[in-house]
Amino acid sequence: MEATGDLLDLSLREFLEAVASEDPTPGGGTAAALAVAISAGLTAMVARGSGDWPEAGSAVAQAERLRKRIAPLAQRDAEAYEEALVSMTLPERVEPVVRDMAVGAALWRAAEVPMAIAEAGADAACLASLVADRGTPARRADAVAAALLAEAATWAAASLVKVNLTITAEDKRTERARRLGDTASNAARQAVRTLGAA
Repeated sequence: MEATGDLLDLSLREFLEAVASEDPTPGGGTAAALAVAISAGLTAMVARGSGDWPEAGSAVAQAERLRKRIAPLAQRDAEAYEEALVSMTLPERVEPVVRDMAVGAALWRAAEVPMAIAEAGADAACLASLVADRGTPARRADAVAAALLAEAATWAAASLVKVNLTITAEDKRTERARRLGDTASNAARQAVRTLGAA
């Protein structure tokens, strides 16, 4: 599927069909972005249902900002990846130096979107962990699910950053992406521990 249309306008069935198609987009980055958006939505739902928690309104606002920040990255990731694929199929008559520069620049840009997804994923995992701890115990399992979704999405995006930057051996973004994954994992573990407190 060509990423010229807005993926967010597809029905869920259409989106799942597009992911399962032979086309390279939407792919892992798009799926990771949507997983973070779903995580933020679950977190907002739990916080909204936690009326006894004084900071619930603030948690809802943070989750909604996060959801609005991440959702457009699903489309942007598909577009950035398609641009990288185009650069990798430049005709043979293009000088190797020019081709290498074009591919390197496209992959550099393609790494920016998964990095933003990883950053949002780590934020979502931390917020979900907080809501699991402080929100209503009746909905704690949903907040834990949100933290685990965000953790998985963060690691998926971090792996895409690393893959897209394989040409550039010493890019500090791969280490930053790994640290974001660690942050999300720590938050998810804390969230899971709250299930024992129920």
